[in-house]
Amino acid sequence: MRRVGIFGWGVVAPRSPNIEAFAKNLASSETWLTPFNGFGPDNFLVGTPEFDLADYKPWIDERFPANRFSQLERKMGQPTQYAIGAFIQSLAQNPGIEKELQELGTKAHVYVGTGLGDLPTIQNISLDLYRAQRRWDRFWASPERNGALRQWRETREPLPGLPPEPSTIEEVERDKAEDDWWHFWAGRSPELREYLEELREIEAIGVPDEGDVESAKLAVIKEKRTRNARLQKKWSAPEPPWNAVSSNVLWNIHNTPASQVSMLGQITGMTFAPVAACSSFGYGLKLAMNAIRLGEAKAVVLGMTDAAPNPLVVGGFYNARVISADAAVSKPLTALRGTHIAGGAVVWVVGDYEHFTQKGFKALGLEPVAVGVTADADHIITPSKEGPTLAIREALGAAGCQPQDVGSWDLHATATPGDFLEVQNLRDVLPESVLITARKGTFGHGMSAGGGWELTAQYLGAESGKVYPTPLSAPELNKQIAKVHGRFVFNQEVAAPEGCSGKLSMGVGGINACVISRPWK
Repeated sequence: MRRVGIFGWGVVAPRSPNIEAFAKNLASSETWLTPFNGFGPDNFLVGTPEFDLADYKPWIDERFPANRFSQLERKMGQPTQYAIGAFIQSLAQNPGIEKELQELGTKAHVYVGTGLGDLPTIQNISLDLYRAQRRWDRFWASPERNGALRQWRETREPLPGLPPEPSTIEEVERDKAEDDWWHFWAGRSPELREYLEELREIEAIGVPDEGDVESAKLAVIKEKRTRNARLQKKWSAPEPPWNAVSSNVLWNIHNTPASQVSMLGQITGMTFAPVAACSSFGYGLKLAMNAIRLGEAKAVVLGMTDAAPNPLVVGGFYNARVISADAAVSKPLTALRGTHIAGGAVVWVVGDYEHFTQKGFKALGLEPVAVGVTADADHIITPSKEGPTLAIREALGAAGCQPQDVGSWDLHATATPGDFLEVQNLRDVLPESVLITARKGTFGHGMSAGGGWELTAQYLGAESGKVYPTPLSAPELNKQIAKVHGRFVFNQEVAAPEGCSGKLSMGVGGINACVISRPWK
């Protein structure tokens, strides 16, 4: 069976704009979390990535026309920009690997996914649309531009679906009442229908079937813009709400990070976005290893990326009752008050070990040997006992690793009551000698990138023969968890134990991924 190695990696994370900063910060037991204040003053701590796309401008300018960087800056949202940065970093550990990925043609793949997608871009565009729709409806619902409303005011006859007048509604609900009232009457405005008829005639202008198509298309676009501007001036109307929706809503779908990595790296093989919530990186790694072992790929650029913490995400997680909201760090394996949301990216270059080492490239960290994947088929948020346990057993079996061969293990551990069950499940399979880490108190919970950060931390430590510290101190260990297992990495680094290393991730929807790795021989 073909062996697989990691030949490049890059990270964007809280306090860590790159892989070098990430490795340096891991040596400290301090948390990387900071206040959110996305609702104004609040009590949430989050992991806000440290990142500046301009750091990568020289690399991009060297390879592409001068306008390419500005396009990425204007059109790409946070997840894509983070993935671009992590990808460019990943090419630095093995000089020449960029060219090799290009020369592999369709034998080089790109699997870069995201957890929740680009919610900041969606939120901003949605707010622009809401404000534009509100202005639009208010304009056409004004009596001077609405003959139907003027006529109704003379009789005030009952109308089907007529909402109450906003002035009759309590102030706390008046915004919604205004929206309903204006929208109802805008839909009945004869003047708006007249406006739309004129607009229909403008939009009906087509490209002539004679002459040069491209130049004719440009002429039509110019003519439409001129006539539209004249129409707006005639009616003194605000911009229609459909004009308020940026096309960036199309350029920032879930597969965009993968697509941009493919384009910037000039990688022409299979490119798509694997999505499996918190288990995404493990699932992506399994797909990458499968593709290499089946001979479908020689290399896979594997990554996950998440936007910076956003009010939609923080509020949603809070109302799912899984995040901490007391302005203090909630560490896994302690009081189990909840997790902390984080954003950023992680990208690995995964390759056929023999192919790449024969070309002089050096494998990094540990050797990924097997990934076990399962679904609980049980609950949307609460992990089961059977699903994660089966993933662990499947991964150990595929790796040919006995439980007593496991030296260290990294938990999914989110500082919620599920931590107790996770440790209990682990001890049903592994002996008390295993050394356990839990790192979401360090950099927070990246929905898709978190598992990749944790694996990268595990691999970086193995390179230097150590296990990095965590923010957890021994007295803080939850007493019930301490009864199940007592060997954890606290706020001091320790020597890396011999044997295999394991990493479990458990995603929303009961999706599990367990990665077994071993030192290079």
